[in-house]
Amino acid sequence: MQITLDNPASAPQPLSPYYSQVARVEHADGSALLFLSGQIAEGATVAEQTRGIFETIAALLKAHGASLADVINIRTCLTDIGTLHEYGAVRRQFLTGTPPTSMTFEVPRLFRPEALVEVEVVAAVRPGAGGSRPAV
Repeated sequence: MQITLDNPASAPQPLSPYYSQVARVEHADGSALLFLSGQIAEGATVAEQTRGIFETIAALLKAHGASLADVINIRTCLTDIGTLHEYGAVRRQFLTGTPPTSMTFEVPRLFRPEALVEVEVVAAVRPGAGGSRPAV
């Protein structure tokens, strides 16, 4: 097993130099698990922020030979659980297949005061799916 921490140049860069956006765990059979850090985005509404978040997640996955179809787990923090329907409507636009395992919960605040939602995902990359380890 090999572990690579990465901030792909082809995706939006992290908001802080103190974390990596992607942890890639490669297995001997060529498969890999991708663990993405929690993502936030700019926008005035939960829908706008959610759209930006999933665009960033898609770019991070693409940099590692994966797509949103490879997401197997998603964890979401909302600052107001009353906006779950707004978040869910946008999420369904991006995650169109069988839904991944999921956990959503309300938090009093996120690390940026303007952030209304934060999302982290785990994706599975199958052997031969174009998911070769990126040069870092």
